[in-house]
Amino acid sequence: MKKKTWKLALVAGIGFSILGSNGTLIHADNSLPPKPTLEQKEKKYSHKNVYPAFSWGDAGPVSPVLHPGSVRGAGMVEAPLADIDDLMESKIEDGVMPGAVTFVARKGHIVQHEAYGHAALYTDDQGTEMDNPVAMEKDTIFDMASISKVFTTTAAMQLYEKGLFDLDDPVADHIPEFAANGKEQVTIRQLMTHTSGFTAWVPLYTQEGNREDRLQYVLEHSLANEPGTTYTYSDLNMITLSVLIERLSGQRLDEYVKENITEPLGMKDTMYNPPASLKERIAATEYQPWTDRGIVWGEVHDENAWSLDGVAGHAGVFSTAQDLAIFAHMYLNEGSYGGTEILKPETVKLLAENQIPEFPGDDHGLGWELQQGWYMDALSGSMTLGHTGYTGTSIAVSQSNDTIAILLTNRVHPTRETVSTNVARRPFARLVADAIPVEMPKKETSWFAGYGDQLNRTLKGEINLDEPAVLSFETWHRIEAGYDKGFIEITRDGENWEQVGDALTGNKDWHTNEVTLPADTQQVRFRYQTDSYTNGRGWYINNAAITLEDGSVINPDLSGEGWELRNY
Repeated sequence: MKKKTWKLALVAGIGFSILGSNGTLIHADNSLPPKPTLEQKEKKYSHKNVYPAFSWGDAGPVSPVLHPGSVRGAGMVEAPLADIDDLMESKIEDGVMPGAVTFVARKGHIVQHEAYGHAALYTDDQGTEMDNPVAMEKDTIFDMASISKVFTTTAAMQLYEKGLFDLDDPVADHIPEFAANGKEQVTIRQLMTHTSGFTAWVPLYTQEGNREDRLQYVLEHSLANEPGTTYTYSDLNMITLSVLIERLSGQRLDEYVKENITEPLGMKDTMYNPPASLKERIAATEYQPWTDRGIVWGEVHDENAWSLDGVAGHAGVFSTAQDLAIFAHMYLNEGSYGGTEILKPETVKLLAENQIPEFPGDDHGLGWELQQGWYMDALSGSMTLGHTGYTGTSIAVSQSNDTIAILLTNRVHPTRETVSTNVARRPFARLVADAIPVEMPKKETSWFAGYGDQLNRTLKGEINLDEPAVLSFETWHRIEAGYDKGFIEITRDGENWEQVGDALTGNKDWHTNEVTLPADTQQVRFRYQTDSYTNGRGWYINNAAITLEDGSVINPDLSGEGWELRNY
């Protein structure tokens, strides 16, 4: 599935990195580029310096490890990545979150990694600021919240590789008490895909007893729906899966993950229950008087995970953007990072392919979510996996573009009563996607409809036909299927417009489209219409031509507000 990898990792245009036998970075004679100046951000890019060697869907060879790289070496465009700074700063100013760390890499090249705002700023939920606020740093450690779930399923699938269970085994075959209250037929696959029938959540932290008592409460809990009949995202699935891991491995979940995932990958800043000595490096979360913890800082935010001693299948992992990217890059490299194999390639395929096509829109691998445009936006696709976390974390991994986009925020600091992090996640993912260029026919410029919600953008030209003709044009589109559309329309009187040909939606690479125009057509236009939910990578038009009955060709002079000529 993947292309060949490098042992000598070229840092395009600058230098090189030498990799040890286990894939670790021994030496690099360059570092990440400094933040671009305003002049650089406003620079207009020519064909020569904007058109990278690797375009959308063609990332080229993938390094076995992450390393500092150049934007061009990654096959990306600089301007959208430079705009991430302004985006994050504006969202912090708007109160979406106190701070953030962003991380972008393609085929192993780290092209953007920055910190913004504050890691700890408030002492209570009334907005009282600390005397000495803690600035966000690139290596700030975040409570990953539900991103922990993909660590849990990764751990489980390692045990699957050892033959300790089959995905369609009833959970009760391995945990007998799980059969209580009609759960005899729930399978392990259903736990990993949230189709077990469990309710979404229970206040486990209010239950009396210790960790074992609370785990037993989950195991004996009844179902809300028949197994396999509904998709309900539920923490109880992953808590149960963590019990399976502990029973089969003989280790507590945190011990197993450390020994078999994070230590082998060199993820030194990834852990459950971070020690007090790391507190100043950790992003603070919520003021929680109901758990008598005040500002939760250095402990897991999720109340149920906290009641399970900080070690749970659904939450509890703390990590940095760099470490999380290592974990993601392992998935891009078919289960290996450097010389270390964490999973077999066929297991990665199982984890990352849609297991529940019967629930369209809720596409799920084993733990991983797939093509969820509500936070992946223009990076979304059938081969894009990711997850979000309640604390304000998110990751999107495009397998078709070998691209990692990580946004970590502390949006619940000091209270969860904030706006959704999606107002930052979506435009962040969109900028990353926009930095992956689309290959233009013959390296020409093409009309691009741009991005935005509730768009109704038109690109039109005067033609004034007195005989029927055929409009042909080359087009490439990644448009949210069924919701966003591209229309070809004509007017006979200059005022009323009618559709000709079929509307375009979904994904299709460059192809030629033809529609017949009636004899009295005065103008033709391309109209891009979007809803308010998700943008795809967009719609491109090139080489529009009108062929008359005698074979002569008219090239209409097109113009339109919001459309732009691009060579990427």
